Amino acid sequence: MNKAINFLRESYFELKKSVWLSRAQMVQSTIFVFIVVAVVSVYIGGIDFILSSVLGKFIGGN
Repeated sequence: MNKAINFLRESYFELKKSVWLSRAQMVQSTIFVFIVVAVVSVYIGGIDFILSSVLGKFIGGN
């Protein structure tokens, strides 16, 4: 039990040393992540569509 309390105490002190992002930085980072995810999704979706079409022509699908 003593080890668990010691772990929690040390974790608390380490968290106090951390530098947390401001609200504005967090919102900006979140928007950036959403934009990157959307761009990569469109890119991968486009490649998937093109490859599916090409493969469909070879196999004889619609």
